[in-house]
Amino acid sequence: MSSSRHYETAIEDRISFPHKLIYGFGAFVNNLLAAAIGGMVIVLNLGLGMNPALVGLLGALPRLTDALTDPLMGYISDHTRSKWGRRRPYIFIGAIAAGIIFTLLWQLPEGKSENYYFWYFLFGSIIFYLAYTVFATPWVALGYELTPDYHERTRLMGVQNFMGQLAYMVSPWFLWFMTLEPLHDSMVDGARWLALIIGVFVIGVGILPAIFLRERFKDKPSQATVDGPGAAQSRVLGDRLLDTIKDFLTGFATTLKFRPFLKLCVATFLVFNGFMLVASFQFYVIIYYVFGGDQAQGALYAGWSGTVSALSTFCVIYLVTRMSTMIGKRRAFFVSTGLSMVGYALKWFCYRPDMPILLLLPAPLMAFGLGGLFTLMPSMMADVCDSDELETGERREGMYGSIFWWVVKLGMAAALATGGFLLNATGFDVALGGDQGERTIFLMRIFDMGVPVLTSALAIWVIVSYSLTEEKAHEVREELEHRRGKIGVVGEGI
Repeated sequence: MSSSRHYETAIEDRISFPHKLIYGFGAFVNNLLAAAIGGMVIVLNLGLGMNPALVGLLGALPRLTDALTDPLMGYISDHTRSKWGRRRPYIFIGAIAAGIIFTLLWQLPEGKSENYYFWYFLFGSIIFYLAYTVFATPWVALGYELTPDYHERTRLMGVQNFMGQLAYMVSPWFLWFMTLEPLHDSMVDGARWLALIIGVFVIGVGILPAIFLRERFKDKPSQATVDGPGAAQSRVLGDRLLDTIKDFLTGFATTLKFRPFLKLCVATFLVFNGFMLVASFQFYVIIYYVFGGDQAQGALYAGWSGTVSALSTFCVIYLVTRMSTMIGKRRAFFVSTGLSMVGYALKWFCYRPDMPILLLLPAPLMAFGLGGLFTLMPSMMADVCDSDELETGERREGMYGSIFWWVVKLGMAAALATGGFLLNATGFDVALGGDQGERTIFLMRIFDMGVPVLTSALAIWVIVSYSLTEEKAHEVREELEHRRGKIGVVGEGI
C-alpha cells in the first residue's frame, strides 16, 4: 500500500450539509461568547470608571479556573452514560445556563463602589465560565466523533471554522451598539440590552447541536462512568469517588503522554501564540513607521488590513479544506503555514511610508496561518482520538479537546503578557510620538515580521514527524471497526 494512497469518503460516512451547519452554529455561539465578554469588558472602565488594572485582572483571573474545569468537564463527558448520550445533555444544559448567566452578569447596577463592581464581576465571571465550559467542552468533543472518515472530518471542521469566524465579523460592532445614544441612556444600559440579546441568541442557537446531532459512541463502555443528567442516582459514593479521582488523573496523564497529541499541541501553540505575541506590534509599526506617529491614519489603515484579513480567512478555510482532501492534512498544514510565513515576511517590504496602500498585500497570505490552523487541527485531533482508542480501548474526545484548548488559552494569556515586555525591549516611548529612534523602529519591524516566521517554521518542523497520515488513519479505523465488531460495540451514525 503506497503512502500516498487516497481514500474516497463513503456515502454512509458523510455528514449532511445541514448537520454541518448545525455543528457550526455551536462554533458561532462559542466564539460569540468569547468575543462578547472580551469586547464588552471595556464598559467597566469607560462606563463605570473602574481602574484599568482591575479590569485586566477581571479578564485573567476567571480563566485560571479553566486549568481544572476544562479537563474535568472533558472527563465527565467522556464517562457519562445516559439515554441521551455523553455530550448532548451537557451541550443543552450548558447553552441555557451560559445564556442566562451571561445576561445576568451585565445587569450591573449604577452608583456602586469600584470594590462592589470588582467582586460582583469576578464571581459572576467564574460562574459564567463554568457554564461556558459545560457547553463548549462536550461540543468540541462531539465534533471529533461525528464521522469516522479522514476527509469528512476536515470538511466538517472547515464549515465550523467558517461559521465561527462570523462571530468575529459581528463582535466589532458591540461597542457601537452599547453607545448608541438614541437607544440607550448610557453605555452600561447598552451593555444590559446587548447581553440580553446575546443571551437569548446563545440559548436558542446553542441547543441546536444537542437536539439535531447524534453521537456515534453514546453507549461506549469505559473504565469509569458518571451518571448523566436524568440518570438514576443509586450508587453509594465512598470508595467510588476515590476510584474516579484516580481514573481522572490516570486519563489525564495518558493523554499528555500521547506523542501525536503533544505534537499537535506544540504546533498550535507555536503558530497561534507566535501570532498573538506580536499581535499589537503591527499597529505600532503601521502608526509609528508607516505614518510617522499619525494615529488616525494608522488606525484607518490597520482597520482595513484587519478587514482584508478577516474576509480572506473565509476563502482560506475553503481552500485549505479542499487542499487537505487532495494532499492530506499534514501536507496541507505545511502549505498553509508556509504561505503565512511568506505573508509575514512581506511585511518588511510592503510596510512602506511612501506607499502605505501596499500594507494590505500581506494580509491575505497571513490569513493562511490561523485559517488553516483551526481548520486542520480539530480534524487531526479526531484522528488522534481514534489512534488513542486503538492503544488504550478508551474514547477520550472530551479530555483531548479540553486539554488542547486549555493549552491554546494558556499560551494566549502568556503571549499577551509577554508582548508588553517585548515592546519595552525595543525602547518604545509613547511620549516621543512619531520621533521614535531608528533602533526602536528597526526592532519593532524585526519582531513584527520575525517572531511569527520563526514560530511557524518551528511548528512545521514539529509536524514533519507527525505519524497519523491518511493511510495510517485508514488502517487505524479498519482495526477499530474490526475490534468493535468483535466486542459488539456498534457506533450510532447520524
